[in-house]
Amino acid sequence: MKYGFVAEHAGEFETKIMCRVMGVSESGYYAWRQRPPRGRAQANAALVDQIRRVHRASRQTYGSPRIHAALRQQGIVCNRKRVARLMRLHGIRGCDRRKRRPHTTRSRHTHPVAANILQRDFTAAAPNCKWLGDISYIDTREGFLYLASLEDVFSRQIVGWAMDEHMESELVERALKMALAQRQLDVGLLHHSDQGSQYASDDYRVLLATHQITVSMSRRGNCYDNAMKESFFATLKTECASAPFTTRAEARSAIFEYIEVFYNRQRLHSALGYLSPAQFEQQFYTFR
Repeated sequence: MKYGFVAEHAGEFETKIMCRVMGVSESGYYAWRQRPPRGRAQANAALVDQIRRVHRASRQTYGSPRIHAALRQQGIVCNRKRVARLMRLHGIRGCDRRKRRPHTTRSRHTHPVAANILQRDFTAAAPNCKWLGDISYIDTREGFLYLASLEDVFSRQIVGWAMDEHMESELVERALKMALAQRQLDVGLLHHSDQGSQYASDDYRVLLATHQITVSMSRRGNCYDNAMKESFFATLKTECASAPFTTRAEARSAIFEYIEVFYNRQRLHSALGYLSPAQFEQQFYTFR
């Protein structure tokens, strides 16, 4: 429909020019816009309202696949392609990932390094079988804030984390101690990280050995050996830290809230059947 085309591209081109090209009058177009919606148009309008609500609840991070999954979980039956089309039509978009990788690995050290036992097998049969550790940085106008975190391969849940103005071994130790305090471990946990001096340090290795945790490390300079962990940091920077924070305190508050409130408990993960990490683990313990 010609009027529909003009309405769809109203934000891109001048209405008067589009009406002239399409061979319709400008007054007729505006009269059409004033008519009350009927039938399918009413249903689409209602669905767009629901899409906007889910999009706001996701902090404007969800694209059409996650919005479609969230709507279905709420009992709203709709086609995924229809959701994607309406989102495009109304300019509702998820976050675009920035291609940016911080350099936080200090691999030039004399500490012993472990073999790569994980071998890029990012699957686990239960929680607390495999943890992935890494460090990244967050931009602030006061300087960098460093974030160390541990991710459970089974559920993608961030089980331990710590932030500071430095990235010494004490930072990763705090993240590990947090995870150990929150999780009930069985024998056989595998801890995988890069070969950075923080993870290879004597104090960190002693902490792992004390809890009978097996150590695995990526090959030097190979980010794909810890790809799942890299993916988490990319998601965090896209959805929470896409621009520099004003202060480190502001960054700390935002990241705490993102990890503990949104990412672990609310954010739908496509790899988990569009459940949050907490829901996925709850499902596992309910039906085991």
